Amino acid sequence: MPGPPSILIDRFGRRVDYVRLSVTDRCDFRCVYCMAEEMTFVPKAQVLTLEEHFQLAQAFTGLGVGKIRLTGGEPLIRNDVLSLVKRLGQLPALHQLVLTTNGSQLQRMALKLRQYGVKRINISLDSLQPRRFRQLTRHGNLDQVLAGIETATAAGFERIRLNAVILKGRNEDEVLDLVDFAFRKGIDIAFIEEMPLGRIVEHDRALSFCSSEELRTLIAGRYRMHPLGDPDADAGPARYFSLPGSTTRVGFISPHSHNFCHLCNRVRVTAEGRLLLCLGNEHSVDLRAVLRSPGYTPDLLKRTIVAAMAIKPERHHFSNEGEAEIVRFMNTTGG
Repeated sequence: MPGPPSILIDRFGRRVDYVRLSVTDRCDFRCVYCMAEEMTFVPKAQVLTLEEHFQLAQAFTGLGVGKIRLTGGEPLIRNDVLSLVKRLGQLPALHQLVLTTNGSQLQRMALKLRQYGVKRINISLDSLQPRRFRQLTRHGNLDQVLAGIETATAAGFERIRLNAVILKGRNEDEVLDLVDFAFRKGIDIAFIEEMPLGRIVEHDRALSFCSSEELRTLIAGRYRMHPLGDPDADAGPARYFSLPGSTTRVGFISPHSHNFCHLCNRVRVTAEGRLLLCLGNEHSVDLRAVLRSPGYTPDLLKRTIVAAMAIKPERHHFSNEGEAEIVRFMNTTGG
């Protein structure tokens, strides 16, 4: 019997070459747009082992995936996660090993991450005011995150990007301060429209929603921004603008106002091994069942992943009004 195809193509002709791999649904923060204050997490026995995560990475890279992003929850609180990072960094077919983090562990781990092959990192930062930062994250320490950013900028990553979610009535007055901060550090920043994942009672999403267009107009009052073109499959969904006299780019990720599904080249694997074919839909396949089946083989895993491409939907249908269409929280989704 012939083996599976060497690359992943969905039924709309989009090539999937990017996987976001969640190593845990747990986090040391409880950001108000991401999680409820009291969370129920996946029992640890149901979470993939680090060896199973590595087997997934081997399968995906064997199917033409060249980019893996480690996510969570907060990936850097997973016990012994650096051992997985080191092994992933040695995969010959993996061209980009990247990471999304809240920054709380970077002061002690950034140097090892870079040494083990992580090329770029995204760091969540929604406020530069300690008290407000604490309110938005519920548990976060701003000084700890800022120290982590300092360590990361000194570690020599190819690029560092701050991710900020702006909520009206909460932190929209800090947009320019956040851009100024990124500009001084010579790093990128992306503003992300709040995504309707999970039922949030802490705030009203419709009232707090802040569009990319509003933020772009605000920033343009201080900075001359030069558009770098529409997003493409390699760069991801952010629409980037350059700032004069700096390497800093300002990006806008707009799942509501500028749908980018036609460029989608990614899938996600949750911490318990659920292959999510779309951020804004529930189409999925249980890869943990395959990994733990008595008849498991690497070829069976690859065939299951290839077959899953047939149910990858054309697009999501996010709305910023009313209750969430997707009841799973962002920490469960895996970034």
